[in-house]
Amino acid sequence: MAIELFNDGKHMCIMFDDLSDEGGDVAVQSNQFLIVDHGHAALLDPGGNMTFNGLLMGMAQYVPSKNMEYILASHADPDIIASINKWMIHSNCKVAISALWSRFVPHFCTAGKTEGRIVSIPDQGMNFSLGNSVLKAIPAHFMHSEGNFQFYDPISKILFSGDMGASLVSHTEADTPVTDFNAHLKTMEGFHRRYMISNKICRFWVNMVREMDVEMIVPQHGKSFKGKKMVNQFLDWIEQLPCGVDLMTQDHYRAPL
Repeated sequence: MAIELFNDGKHMCIMFDDLSDEGGDVAVQSNQFLIVDHGHAALLDPGGNMTFNGLLMGMAQYVPSKNMEYILASHADPDIIASINKWMIHSNCKVAISALWSRFVPHFCTAGKTEGRIVSIPDQGMNFSLGNSVLKAIPAHFMHSEGNFQFYDPISKILFSGDMGASLVSHTEADTPVTDFNAHLKTMEGFHRRYMISNKICRFWVNMVREMDVEMIVPQHGKSFKGKKMVNQFLDWIEQLPCGVDLMTQDHYRAPL
């Protein structure tokens, strides 16, 4: 189902939350995002092969695939860009990904399809012109990938946060924002304790986001956080969370008997 996160008639942010359920295979729920500005389009984290057909058809009601200029990839996991070869064939878009991962992208693709079409994002991030707007690649290193970016849209004030803020829910739950933060914790606490590398990195990220004008945090899995109050509740929580290497001990590093 296509969900309009923002639409002022010229600039749109669309979320697709149920495409990974197609085909009956057991797979983690994932969200794909389409941003369109004055007829120019970018896909964020388009997903794997199971999402491709539905996403291609779903975006057609908003913009032709030939108008797609970018695929913006937060990192290189299969649920992010395993379908990249099909997008290389069905459009003329470029794929933007961390410079740490840019040389790995051709492994997903037919030989020659990525030539001149990969944009390597430097560690400090960069801006992308889309129609009359600018999208920003925001550093999110080690959350949970060593080369990782989130994408911020200043018009909608949405931060597309990749795995930060992710929750493990079904697509029937993912289409509505969080309303009870404390009740929502059980769907995301275990994930963040394992997939985020350390509290130090989380604090750096929170400091950065607090300086931005963010009205909505929308992760790649699960529910979004809408409104300043809910955004700040999430920031307050993740800022204090011990996770990743904070929790590791020697007992986690022993050879099996």
